[in-house]
Amino acid sequence: MPRSLADTSGSRIARENAACSLLTIAGGVAFKTWKSTKKGREQWDRFTIQTPVFGTLIRKVAVARFTRTLSTLISSGVPILEGLLITARSAGNRVVEKAVMQARQHVTAGGTLSEPLKATPVFPPMVVHMISVGENTGALDAMLSKIADFYDDEVDAAVTALTSLLEPMMIVFLGVVVGGIVVAMYLPIFKMVTLVK
Repeated sequence: MPRSLADTSGSRIARENAACSLLTIAGGVAFKTWKSTKKGREQWDRFTIQTPVFGTLIRKVAVARFTRTLSTLISSGVPILEGLLITARSAGNRVVEKAVMQARQHVTAGGTLSEPLKATPVFPPMVVHMISVGENTGALDAMLSKIADFYDDEVDAAVTALTSLLEPMMIVFLGVVVGGIVVAMYLPIFKMVTLVK
């Protein structure tokens, strides 16, 4: 009787684990499929930019990449419209790509680069102001390079701060895991000792 009870509970646990595994796999496939669509990718990128801790870091990386790429292209003699198109395609984030393409349309219509960037949640006011100054002085590539240098330093500082925050959390996590393993190993031994007595 105890053996059949153990067999039934074992098969029930196996069925529940299989159902949980299937649900996890189905959820992962559905998420990947949704994220591969244009709308899903844009919504995901918008979500990642707005997350509390990592959103700021992602935004700084996007600004640094945009300014560094555009600065390099302009200083190499690439026309600004072509440079904006290349920068948008290499942005790696749909929200940034959309903002750069809107800025490109505005520049094509005869406007400035800084005006449409003000409306986006990606580019901080300081970046927009410095781009405006660069446009007015005719030294846009040098100004973009300075912005990129500043944001590269900001990204390095943010990554260092996040790493220093993650270290204590990892130590606590590993302590809990090792403690759980030790308790799981010694608890049966203590139960056997009490049963022998």
